[in-house]
Amino acid sequence: MGLELATRAARLSPSPTMAIDAKAKSLLAEGVDVVNFGAGEPDFDTPAHIAEAGIEAIRQGQTRYTAVAGTAELKAAVIERLRIDVGHRYQPNEVLISVGAKHSLYNAIMAIVDPGDGVLLPVPYWVTYPEQIRLADGEVQLVPIRRADGVLTREDIEAVLTSRSRGLIVNSPSNPSGAVIPPEELRAIAELAVERDLWVISDEIYGRLVYDDAQQVSIAAFPGMRERTIVINGVSKAYAMTGWRIGFAAGPRAIIEAMSGIQSQSTSNPTSIAQAAAVAALTGPQEAVEAMRQEFDRRRRYAVERVNRIRGLKAAVPKGAFYLWVDMSGLIGEVVAGRTIASSDDLALAWLEEAKVAVVPGTGFGAPHYFRLSYATSLERIATGLDRMAALVEGR
Repeated sequence: MGLELATRAARLSPSPTMAIDAKAKSLLAEGVDVVNFGAGEPDFDTPAHIAEAGIEAIRQGQTRYTAVAGTAELKAAVIERLRIDVGHRYQPNEVLISVGAKHSLYNAIMAIVDPGDGVLLPVPYWVTYPEQIRLADGEVQLVPIRRADGVLTREDIEAVLTSRSRGLIVNSPSNPSGAVIPPEELRAIAELAVERDLWVISDEIYGRLVYDDAQQVSIAAFPGMRERTIVINGVSKAYAMTGWRIGFAAGPRAIIEAMSGIQSQSTSNPTSIAQAAAVAALTGPQEAVEAMRQEFDRRRRYAVERVNRIRGLKAAVPKGAFYLWVDMSGLIGEVVAGRTIASSDDLALAWLEEAKVAVVPGTGFGAPHYFRLSYATSLERIATGLDRMAALVEGR
């Protein structure tokens, strides 16, 4: 009898976003002209002053281990950022620097979820949330969002609460929908969390990327929530630093210390060089963040208008992040490029194979009749990709 996988590894589902991105990049490497709408990362280079800070860290010999929970300089920068974004002044022992926001989420879930604990998860959800809950042997309790604009409400949560419910994951702005929960709705959810003694993980990684009249507020800012909320954020999206892998968490001291203990036995500290660059990102000029946000906004408005002209597709206007969440149910049962469409998986495969356009099917997000389209690419490439998608659907 050979080595066998642990059950936790065997039951994991691979990330569809990573799979689509990998397949698109493989085709690109072969010289195929693929328009990749699958990637969840900005197409901009890391701003020059941030990159230079990383280079200077190497020159200065900052290439050794740091404290597991992060350098004092980066913690101070994060604390100031959280003072602005959340409204609380956290202490250094209430902040943990990790290897990306995904790592921060993993640490949090492993620290607070016991076997059988119910974790309320709004649908659609980012593909990693349910897998991390299952890794901790928690129970995924799906919360269907009923509003057409994708905004989570207190009533949605109350409809599925059980005696096993211990916590809630909130992601605003949302990946994949781009929905931003308005302050009044967030306050009602916070009141429910206090009433039912729920902890909350608030994933705010897209918080700097909001549009129109949307107002980004942290659920940790409401009465009674500081002591029951773990705020998750990082530098990947706002500063075009996905490859640098720096995320951070802030919350009650006991939980942060437990998360740090878990991290100490897995990865130890995040990369010292990337931490130095993150200090420059958080404390240096912020004009690049606004410039990227404005360009994403321009692309967003163009992409929404174009997608809604394609037969069978319908996209709500996102208020944050850089994704369109597209309802493709109008094409169910139709034949596209010789393929009968039963779900977004079929449509995504047809577009990739026949039109050389990559989108992420909604199955991995809990919504098989939707797909996610990232507009984190140039307007020219967005136009090319949507032209190809429309031509295939319309048989041109």
